[in-house]
Amino acid sequence: MTADAPTPSAPAPASAPAPAPAHTQRTRVVIVGAGPAGLTLANILRAASVDCVVLENESRDFIEQRPRAGFLEEWAVRALEGRGLADRLLENTVAHTECEFRFAGERHRFPYADVSGHRHYVYPQPLLVTDLVREYADVRGGDIRFGVRDVEPAGIDTDRPSVAYTDPETGERVRLDCEFIAGCDGARGVTRDRMPSEHATVARYDFGVGWLALLAEAPPSSDCVVFGIHPRGFAGHMARSPQVTRYYLECPPDDDPENWSHERVWAELHARLGAEGAQPLNEGKLIEKRVLAMHNYVVEPMAYGRLYLAGDSAHLLAPIGAKGMNLAIHDSLLLGDALVAYYGKGDDSGLRGYSAACLRRVWQYQEFSQWLSDVYHGASSGDPFKAGTSMARLRRILASPAAATGFAELFLGKDTDY
Repeated sequence: MTADAPTPSAPAPASAPAPAPAHTQRTRVVIVGAGPAGLTLANILRAASVDCVVLENESRDFIEQRPRAGFLEEWAVRALEGRGLADRLLENTVAHTECEFRFAGERHRFPYADVSGHRHYVYPQPLLVTDLVREYADVRGGDIRFGVRDVEPAGIDTDRPSVAYTDPETGERVRLDCEFIAGCDGARGVTRDRMPSEHATVARYDFGVGWLALLAEAPPSSDCVVFGIHPRGFAGHMARSPQVTRYYLECPPDDDPENWSHERVWAELHARLGAEGAQPLNEGKLIEKRVLAMHNYVVEPMAYGRLYLAGDSAHLLAPIGAKGMNLAIHDSLLLGDALVAYYGKGDDSGLRGYSAACLRRVWQYQEFSQWLSDVYHGASSGDPFKAGTSMARLRRILASPAAATGFAELFLGKDTDY
């Protein structure tokens, strides 16, 4: 095997494991983080009888209510369905077959299902997390430990890695000796920091804009996702449930959410999403209001020694293309299958090829996000050239069958592992 996944018979470790805490336990795989990536991976391993433990620093109630992404691409839904993880999703989701662009006071429908044969599924991340926790912990009896503190991976460049943490009830340190560590703890987690700088590079891109992310207690005002391209800034409308709608408003990246009163928010949404023949927006109480500084990053490679990164710990995608949750699921499917093959057949090829296989899709999604950002933000850039070229891109998508097909495939994540 390569340095990405040393064999159990690897030479003596270059750095010794951390001193033993009060309690030492053993499992095969420690998964740090209980988001879509970590929980999908945990369910795959549990179904294959591969021992694993999931560590999460938040409570179960918190992760099951935390507002996050809301759209799943059809390939991701079918992959979850094939592993018995999508029953509740398919019972409660709403399938979208088109989106709408609004600019220059006009509405332009884009029927991506007709173009590509694929759909989007509206299923907020908290619901998916709830389903995955239930399946892993309650149905399959998996080991998940909530509220842990001071998580510390160690020995990742050895054949004896471990993860130590503080038990929230006893205050004692516990060490889990293991064979592999899956870093699924997101952009602010600890696992990515264990990647040695001389081994991994972090490529970053700053879009130079912010989005004011809003959740409104108001029914959706359209039967599909709406993208408003406006000289005053981008605006987005996405259904989250029959009673709640996600909105976005372009703003300065360092803006303060308190600058946006209820009245100002709705005035801007009406202005930027207004179009002839459009249904008036359903207004409601704003239950979330935060500014997202739009930037992306990619950690390459996504593995070192016995540590494998998945989801936002390995790559961040601004919500421009609604790709983050889908990409996290893609990582975990590949990593789960690779670990199952390793333990079931002694086949280490999936582990050796994990990073390269993930990064093909990661970079396709990153490129699409950057391309789409130019379309969304060109009109408000203050640059007449950018405004003109971004509008040319948009009109080409709407007028050219070939351009429409290419856009739809990228928008829905179809055939993107080039």
